[in-house]
Amino acid sequence: MKLTKLRTITALSVAIAMIAAVGLSAPANAADTRYITISATGSTAVVPDAVRITATVSVIGKTSKEALATAATTASAVRKALSANKIAIKDVATQSLSVFPEYTYPANTTPVLSGYRASQGFDITVRAASTAGAVVDAIVAAGGDNLQVNGASPFVLDNDKATETARASAVKNAKAKAASYAKLLGVKLGKVIYLDETSTPTPNPVFGVSAKAEDAATQIDLGEQKVTVSVTVRWSIG
Repeated sequence: MKLTKLRTITALSVAIAMIAAVGLSAPANAADTRYITISATGSTAVVPDAVRITATVSVIGKTSKEALATAATTASAVRKALSANKIAIKDVATQSLSVFPEYTYPANTTPVLSGYRASQGFDITVRAASTAGAVVDAIVAAGGDNLQVNGASPFVLDNDKATETARASAVKNAKAKAASYAKLLGVKLGKVIYLDETSTPTPNPVFGVSAKAEDAATQIDLGEQKVTVSVTVRWSIG
């Protein structure tokens, strides 16, 4: 009889302990599932401080060796013009280099070899945006008819400050939106438990040309570049 009573008391104690454990863990688990997630964006406009110029030296010769040599001479003149306009070696990169046969195609006859074309493409970074037009004029004068300017794109060389401004705006917008939803739902915002960010500088291409510069100086219009930061923030709620 006593043994049976002892077993009953022991079983009751275990049951109470299990109920207590469940009672302690349930609120924590329930709180973990309560949250609000907000997405917001912030943006700022900044005037580009640099310009990327793409240009190609392209010549034709009787032989591949002759074409390549002429292209090399023109490319050397272009490099000297860049150096004279304070463009550092590190800011001039070869994009492509090629030499290939060219043919004419007379009507109703087989193609005829007309010569060999050699080309070298350059990617040039102008760190002082205000001098970009003068740089274009200088390389066109140096390369003559053997040079094509393919395009110029203003960009922000260092957009850390602009990104920081856009980020602050995005977070402010997210907080305001979260506070609005919390008020509407009758809950309180807790700690931030998740954050994700994406930033997007918007490029602003300007022009592409293949003609020689005239008497008037070339001007690169910088415009404005929009830097946007998007954030997704999750708050716990109570």
